[in-house]
Amino acid sequence: MVCLSLLRLSKGLLPVPKRLQRTLSMRIRLSWNFSNHHWSSSSSRDSAIRRLSSGATQSTTAFYTPEEILDECSGLYDSLTLINERLGGVAIPKSSHIHTSMPFCLLVGNHSSGKSSFINYVLQRNIQKAGVAPTDDTFTVVAPGPEDADADGPTLIGDPDLGFASLRQFGPTLIHHTQLKYRTSRLNFMLVDSPGMIDSPGGNKDFLDRGYDFQGVIRWFAQRADIVCIFFDPDKPGTTGETMSVLLNSLSGMDHKLLIVLNKADQFEKIHDFARAYGSLCWNLSKVIPRKDLPPIFTMSLPDTGSKTSSLSPSLSDLEHTRDDVVNQVLQAPKRRIDNVITNLYDSTSTLILYSKIWNDIVARYNKEWRRCVFQESGLVAGTGLTLAAANHLGLDATIQGAILGTSVLGIGGLVWYHRTYLQRVQEDLTTLGSLSTSFQRTHARQVQDADEYIASLWQRVRDALQSSLTSSFEVGGSLPTVSAAELRSLEDILDKEIPRLRRMANATKVGIAKPPSES
Repeated sequence: MVCLSLLRLSKGLLPVPKRLQRTLSMRIRLSWNFSNHHWSSSSSRDSAIRRLSSGATQSTTAFYTPEEILDECSGLYDSLTLINERLGGVAIPKSSHIHTSMPFCLLVGNHSSGKSSFINYVLQRNIQKAGVAPTDDTFTVVAPGPEDADADGPTLIGDPDLGFASLRQFGPTLIHHTQLKYRTSRLNFMLVDSPGMIDSPGGNKDFLDRGYDFQGVIRWFAQRADIVCIFFDPDKPGTTGETMSVLLNSLSGMDHKLLIVLNKADQFEKIHDFARAYGSLCWNLSKVIPRKDLPPIFTMSLPDTGSKTSSLSPSLSDLEHTRDDVVNQVLQAPKRRIDNVITNLYDSTSTLILYSKIWNDIVARYNKEWRRCVFQESGLVAGTGLTLAAANHLGLDATIQGAILGTSVLGIGGLVWYHRTYLQRVQEDLTTLGSLSTSFQRTHARQVQDADEYIASLWQRVRDALQSSLTSSFEVGGSLPTVSAAELRSLEDILDKEIPRLRRMANATKVGIAKPPSES
């Protein structure tokens, strides 16, 4: 790590501070011997769980550790935060880079879609209540612990080690609708169960129906989750409006970690019913996923659901295989944590670069007009001084000199007032979406010409926040800060050098490639 830090300093990058992400109390809580816990479940799931939960083998060879890579990412995030805060703190959402202490999988979906049953199946324990009617209205975090214990929402969010503290922004109602369940388990990640999504007949569709911003909370969890599973069931294959809104607003941009699951497929008695439900789900998904090709839909069922013998019975083995695929992907959450953090770092850096370039362009355009106004005012003041000096040199009457001075003062005052009004109009014009779009096209002309959709999506994401931040900064007054060319080069180096290096470190961790001798 010392060599890595020296290498970064030699490249002229911003410093990367080392900071602890787990305290001693969390280590004591989450570190114990699993050897006394035994499993009696299907072979594919057991082998995957044992493989993922087994400890590192003893070796004298030095390997990259996940903690090293996460510390590197954390240091780079700190350098981004310094620039982000200077520009209003809205380019990168605050705390978006602060991850939970353990990887986790988020489960969302309609009520009675099988989320709770899936948690019970993965953990092979009866932890969550399952039923046809809505059985829970809370966000439940199921975490591995040395012994079974439950904690309420204030305890969960108030724990500085778990990483859920920023949920406070959604208000006290949410805090009292969250809970933590420690359960003895061989797994090394958390499962988060969300309230079932429903539409109340004739009810208010406002996003505060639940007393808090439900879609905002789902997005908060989804941004930090390593796997997101959205469950549908045969009775409501995507017809719940709240579910579609969550897909459109809360889970947009999460395709790389989103699993769409059509659960309880063994309940169909006829192949015709299955075809109708599957087609209905695809139709509803097509309304909120702006692509011709839909993502994979995992059609599965959980055992012991009391399903009837149907024409689908010969195909139930396929449902079991799909179920195992979903479980295996969920079990990969710890390994995906590093990839997700690096991806988030890349996305945040790209967003900040785009934001900074447009911000600098707007400030430069305003400063150009401001300097022109100052030059005119300075010229008028200088001309007044020369005129008074000439009048005094020629010995003109004091009354005439006073008239010249009074007229000049009025002229200067009028010009200053005009410039103040003019600059206010300039500020208003510069902060319109049209002007911001012009700056975007000028600062990213090559990407616009190449129809770079990634850059276009970043622009759509930050456009409103940039407009609001610039407007507020102009209202405060004073000189607006900018991002220097050296800082922009440092950000570009993060994209071009640091992130590829982190990707290689992550790949080395996955396949067990040893560190170079200079880094050991």
